[in-house]
Amino acid sequence: MKIGFDAKRLYNNFTGLGNYSRTAIDILTESFPENEYLLYTPKIKENHVTSPYLNRKGCRTILPKSVIRGSLWRTFRLASEAKKDGVDLFHGLSNELPVGLDIPSVVTIHDVAFRTFPDMYHRTDIITYNLKWRYACRNADRIIAISESTKQDIIRFYDVDPAKISVVYQPVNKIFYSQKECGSPPQELAEQIGEQPFMLYVGSINSRKNLLGAVRALELLPGELRIPLVIVGDGREYKQKVMSYIAKQRLEDMTIFMPGKTIYELKYLYRNARLLVYPSFYEGFGLPVVEALLSGCPVVTSNLSSLPEAAGPASMLADPNNPEEISDKMRMILSDETFRTKIAYEGLRYAAERFNPQRLAKELMEVYRHTLT
Repeated sequence: MKIGFDAKRLYNNFTGLGNYSRTAIDILTESFPENEYLLYTPKIKENHVTSPYLNRKGCRTILPKSVIRGSLWRTFRLASEAKKDGVDLFHGLSNELPVGLDIPSVVTIHDVAFRTFPDMYHRTDIITYNLKWRYACRNADRIIAISESTKQDIIRFYDVDPAKISVVYQPVNKIFYSQKECGSPPQELAEQIGEQPFMLYVGSINSRKNLLGAVRALELLPGELRIPLVIVGDGREYKQKVMSYIAKQRLEDMTIFMPGKTIYELKYLYRNARLLVYPSFYEGFGLPVVEALLSGCPVVTSNLSSLPEAAGPASMLADPNNPEEISDKMRMILSDETFRTKIAYEGLRYAAERFNPQRLAKELMEVYRHTLT
């Protein structure tokens, strides 16, 4: 089978949508090497993350050949390129499909956060995203939702027949499936956190992710259980709001901001944190939750949207609007090492089975085959 992909995010985005694109290609090429995978992109940011895909066995990267380039090529010329290349099926990996696609198609919808949290987006972006999502949902032969929660959002906002939507969970970077020890911390991490125990937050710092709820929960912990919260992520206005609260409550010694870390540093933090706290109000999937579970890190997360799916039965769920409840769940883990060890083991077992890369690759391929029948 010759499968085409919109690979713009794979080659140019280094967070959520880019990570999904790369891990999807990873699991497909490893589990189904007999296929040919065509990666269409208007441009390439070449670095250590993207370079392996330029020479990946079974993959071919395709750039614009015409004078029309960039977004115009991706939206209006990619369809004809794919048909000319003899593509059997096209997969839009990041919420979009090219206009005029005349071959069987699949689109992955990650979330509809611009509809559920419109205050976080500019009005023009909301209009643009809504048009793209609606077009993709109407014109794709099959839709992949990355969680049951996202499936329900697609049905609610775009009036899609549920039978058209398949849920295939998001794979994570293969480094998290390895149970090898991380060794000594990188020097910068060692200087920042030392040997003290810590809790962890990973994600963008915005109102939807609710870091302030995690900080307030930290503040409510009894003194003997209050350990620093390491915050991996960055933001703008909302981050300043959180930092103002930290300063006002004199919690500077209890919070450590780390704007960006490599995947190896991140795994070290997961493996050594006492817990991950992730009280988000809305997620299409909740990738940090699964990364933490696969790293043996217990999780306190939200009881809303897709997060119970990502977290599984062993994690601690709380109302993200209730700092007292979040704090109580944190206290249960921090105060009882036997309990912490138990849920860490059960969480790892759940994540390793449910988000197994071979299983997810088979589920993706089943969607493709169903689309072609």
